Amino acid sequence: VLVTGPGIRAVAAGAERVVLLCGPRGRAAAELLPGVDEIIEWRLPWIDGSPGPVDPDDMRRLTGRLAAVGADEAVVFTSFHQSPLPLALLLRMAGVPRISAISDDYPGSLLDVRHRAPVGVPEPERALSLAAAAGYALPAGDEPVLRLRADLPAPAVDLPAGDYVVVHPGSSAPARACPPERCAEIVAALAADGHRVLVTGAPGERDLTARVAAAGGTDLGGATDLAGLARILAGARCLIVGNTGPAHLAAAVGTPVVSLFAPTVPFGQWGPYRVPTVRLGDAGAACRDTRAAVCPVAGHPCLNGLDPAR
Repeated sequence: VLVTGPGIRAVAAGAERVVLLCGPRGRAAAELLPGVDEIIEWRLPWIDGSPGPVDPDDMRRLTGRLAAVGADEAVVFTSFHQSPLPLALLLRMAGVPRISAISDDYPGSLLDVRHRAPVGVPEPERALSLAAAAGYALPAGDEPVLRLRADLPAPAVDLPAGDYVVVHPGSSAPARACPPERCAEIVAALAADGHRVLVTGAPGERDLTARVAAAGGTDLGGATDLAGLARILAGARCLIVGNTGPAHLAAAVGTPVVSLFAPTVPFGQWGPYRVPTVRLGDAGAACRDTRAAVCPVAGHPCLNGLDPAR
């Protein structure tokens, strides 16, 4: 959702109202994006990482909800490995007269604008290319970078005075997370070098953040929501993180990133966008381009071999 932000801003610049449909995992990020007037949260079985069976009644309810919006047009933003066609079918059944999406597969009458994006471009540029194909562009002065709303609330924690570094050890996909012992060694090395280190994580990652922070950092696991994390990252000297949402959140607030990047997806498409970034990890590891959620190689060598001293 965060990397779609520039494309959404382009659509918003030419639309009277923007209603964003996203899944439960994208809701918090959607609430941070400029240009979004309303959010519809719905779990989509062709997108969700742990989908249940397709429920025809649920699909009928979603179609009715989409029809109630009364949209003149839909722009279906997807990642490079997702299909827009299931949603395009529901949108067509909901009476949406014009639908645009990126699709390599033949869409039949489901799409009015079938766009083919260049292969390998960063996800924000991919989204912007679709917006342009649909007839929307960013207004003058709006740079094509990730950006958040200006009215974010202050974090619910007291931040240290002066400089600090943030380490975010978790990830929704284990294959993209740096091993906890390596993260702890990174925290210890930073603390030994005189840096104040904040260790952040979601509420379900409290055990992980406590373990990592014990090496010399301050444990903020579960202490903030996504908006609060954005505020924390905005004040940080840098973020040390795997290939996960907070990396894009840091990019959206202009904070440099040390990217502990497992190569399960291409760095050129999914690395932090247009902020100073240092990539660490074995870019040629056997897991490269597998899109694996769980590491397919014993020992997680792409990140387990990191030298914390770097």
